[in-house]
Amino acid sequence: MGFTTFGLSEQIMKGIRAAGYTVPTPIQKLAIEPALAGNDVIGCAQTGTGKTAAFVLPMLQRLSAADATQGRERHPRALVLTPTRELCQQVQDAVAKYGRFLSIRSVSIYGGVSMENQLKLLRRGTDIVVATPGRLLDHMQRRTVDLSKIQVLVLDEADRMLDMGFINDVRKIIKEIPAKRQTFLFSATLSPEINSLAANILRDPHTVSAGERRNPVETIEQHFYSVPQEAKMDLLFHALDAEKMQSVLIFSRTKHGADKICKRLERANVNAVAIHSNRTQSQRERALDGFKQGKFRVLVATDIAARGIDVNGISHVINYDIPPFAEDYIHRIGRTGRAGATGDAITFVGRDEQQYLRRIEQYVGKKIPLKSYPGFTPSTSAPVVRHTGVHSATPLRGHSSHTPGANSNHRPAGHGHQRPDGKKRVPMTTPRRKKGPPGKMDSYSSDSSASSDSSWSNH
Repeated sequence: MGFTTFGLSEQIMKGIRAAGYTVPTPIQKLAIEPALAGNDVIGCAQTGTGKTAAFVLPMLQRLSAADATQGRERHPRALVLTPTRELCQQVQDAVAKYGRFLSIRSVSIYGGVSMENQLKLLRRGTDIVVATPGRLLDHMQRRTVDLSKIQVLVLDEADRMLDMGFINDVRKIIKEIPAKRQTFLFSATLSPEINSLAANILRDPHTVSAGERRNPVETIEQHFYSVPQEAKMDLLFHALDAEKMQSVLIFSRTKHGADKICKRLERANVNAVAIHSNRTQSQRERALDGFKQGKFRVLVATDIAARGIDVNGISHVINYDIPPFAEDYIHRIGRTGRAGATGDAITFVGRDEQQYLRRIEQYVGKKIPLKSYPGFTPSTSAPVVRHTGVHSATPLRGHSSHTPGANSNHRPAGHGHQRPDGKKRVPMTTPRRKKGPPGKMDSYSSDSSASSDSSWSNH
């Protein structure tokens, strides 16, 4: 089954072919047809499965079928809301890529940059607005954007928007757009909160789901290594050297930790760059562009980038700190093994992080083997944690010439129940999340039954 079976216009088909695509992904096969038929759609799929094209293509088809030449008086007819700047730019790029042969204009609106260029583009006239909720509300309050002609509304990564506390902003925005519209809601997970939101803003939606929601794609090989917290930097250098990694995404739980890891790598002549919410938009864009172009071998990130990074060819994802919540683990490692490519996900498990490993096991519904990294012996006298019921191979002497502790000030287990934006969350077994006092973790700016087929490494 190819894209030709959907009945898309020739101009859109030319854009698809120019982008190098010929066969739709499972979520695209399921979502595009009902969307083209005019239905509201709820789409649920793992990251890296082509969700963006699943709503961009039918949106372009609808807009291009109408009169798209409204000149200087044109008003936005489609609105896409995303949780982060990176995801906002990713959707904007997809619109430009697939709509390159159409007379459709689009503009991206997000915080962290001057409003002046955004104002100029809005005054010029646009058909599609891709925005983060906070910055869009700024424009709405200034009356610099008119949403009265919106025909298509898209909520992309809806679960992340709820996690980040944007639900009230989203509701305010929706109140200002026409009730008679087509609405798409795409999410990596469908929690009770998401279903409640969908019930209020969608009409008789067609719900589609591709793949097992609680498992990463099968092309990702997963490895979990036991290591004392103070020896993690030694193990990182050892792994980078032993596996000849070329395009590596490293996740740290905190901004401070990400900066320390990056500085240690740079000191060891490893081309690395860090990205998190304390970086300006231009710094983040330069970091991502440099990583995409191969100028940087390593990108160190916090969870702000877990759903906003769309880089082809990431060979390895390393969880320097295991995330406290299992769905964040799935989103992190989904940055590799994208579009059918293979990839490796490596997770370092410290003594105080076993509870997070158990959460992942519970979430995916299977036991995860925890082992020692081959050829590596920690340079500390602290014992290596053993996972109950799983025997680790006897480690051999390895590299440990670097000073340990790039992230040795990480929070103890008792403090791990905070989301990256500082709000309290309850354990993985319950989908509801409660607000709490702000913490010190990274703040975001403005991305079923278990399958037995996932590739969990045992060697």
